[in-house]
Amino acid sequence: MRMTATTKENYELLVQQAKALVDGEDDWIANTANLSALLFNSLNNVNFAGVYRFENGELILGPFQGMPACVHIQMGKGVCGTAAKEEKTQIVPNVHEFAGHIACDSASNSEIVVPIFKDEKLWGVFDFDSTKLKNFDETDQKYLTEIKDIIEEISKSIVEEEEEEEVEIEEEVEEEEENEDENK
Repeated sequence: MRMTATTKENYELLVQQAKALVDGEDDWIANTANLSALLFNSLNNVNFAGVYRFENGELILGPFQGMPACVHIQMGKGVCGTAAKEEKTQIVPNVHEFAGHIACDSASNSEIVVPIFKDEKLWGVFDFDSTKLKNFDETDQKYLTEIKDIIEEISKSIVEEEEEEEVEIEEEVEEEEENEDENK
């Protein structure tokens, strides 16, 4: 018997709810926090739902729901690090058989990790753990990828926002320097 964290119909509704949750909000932390909460509370047997951002050559914990989690994950280590390094979704029916699995929560038995990209570069991963063996399959991959696409849209606005802030700071510094020159 194949297992999935929820039905196709429920996933279709979750995709619509995810879009509605982030509509009009461009803060990536707020959005990924809400998406993690939505999925944590809607998927069957999930004990972790969250995001890891790729920064400084490693994955760093972002918004999530579940037990306390590992903060730093090296590329290629565990399911998250493997998904990030290979830039490919990982579905692991039994994490205890996955070489190098990182057990942040000993209750986890299966996992799916979906990479997130920004401008075709790794931005992070969307990670889901389950207390049940074989809790995730291709149905989960399909719909979690659709929800991941929403996060990719959020990440585009992050870079644009950061670039705008950098320009504003540069303009403020130039203005302060001009004022200092005038006061001399």
